[in-house]
Amino acid sequence: MKNYSVKLYTSEDYAIWNNFVSTAKNATFLFHRDFMEYHSDRFQDFSLLVFEEDKLVSILPANKVGDTVFSHQGLTYGGVVLQPKSKLYDTIFVFRAILKFLNDTKISKLFLKQIPTIYCDFSSDEINYLSHICKGNIVMKHNLSVITLNQKRLISKSRRECVNRGRKLELEIREDNEIELFWNDLLIPNLRDKYNSKPVHSAEEIIALKNKFPDSIRHFNVYKDDKLVCGTTLFITKKVVKSQYIAGSESNNELGSIDFLYDFLINEVAKSRDYFDFGPSHENNGLQIVKSINFWKESFGANSLIQDFYEVNTSNYVQLENVLI
Repeated sequence: MKNYSVKLYTSEDYAIWNNFVSTAKNATFLFHRDFMEYHSDRFQDFSLLVFEEDKLVSILPANKVGDTVFSHQGLTYGGVVLQPKSKLYDTIFVFRAILKFLNDTKISKLFLKQIPTIYCDFSSDEINYLSHICKGNIVMKHNLSVITLNQKRLISKSRRECVNRGRKLELEIREDNEIELFWNDLLIPNLRDKYNSKPVHSAEEIIALKNKFPDSIRHFNVYKDDKLVCGTTLFITKKVVKSQYIAGSESNNELGSIDFLYDFLINEVAKSRDYFDFGPSHENNGLQIVKSINFWKESFGANSLIQDFYEVNTSNYVQLENVLI
């Protein structure tokens, strides 16, 4: 068996961590420490680095609550991050090392929020398989609405009509920095009144993150006669454009503004990518689907993609000792 060691992340690991993320097969800019640490005051960081001898071979963006480690509650997705040349053989011992380290430090459970396959540069289901070997439970599933951009899409008649309405009304799409205006006038009231919720990020946080990742975070607003009527914030990775926030005014249905905007985003902004991710349309931890929102996404030609959430008892690292025969 190869010699693996695990250590907790510290600020001294900033450069080696980010270098690893930049070349990993299943990572995006969300795992960069500059992104993760915008909410460091909300989470007790428990990120891990795994070494083979002196070589970094894996990382786990994570936080700790009680005797459970999560990957990561402040991120849309996470999991064990690997390099393109990582093989199943090596990953068995990497995952065993992680679970044993957690078990030795009195952590009883590891909660894995797996990265959806569309965000991976290469197939990366090793940890799904090994979680099963370790008797892990799938405790939650998210249903994401995703457009495969290089395939023909079936767009509903109602969507086409709304897009044409926006065009006839001469709505103006701007990629601008009026993020606070969008947050305060549209997003916060929309989430509060419709869903009794609030944005995960504040406007100030998004602006700061956008300044650090200008190519990965972009914001678009739509105006009618110079008045803001809708907007959206996008997270953009190598293969995927993701709709992170979206909100419109009460006149949206009359103007067709959101449909007009998303037709532009899908066909122009995302045209060099492989996928457009609308994200989930659920409530109650994925057990209920908001019918109207899911219908709207699918009317643009989106289909379902599942994101799995595993819970693994760390003491089950012993299950990995007899996998290879």
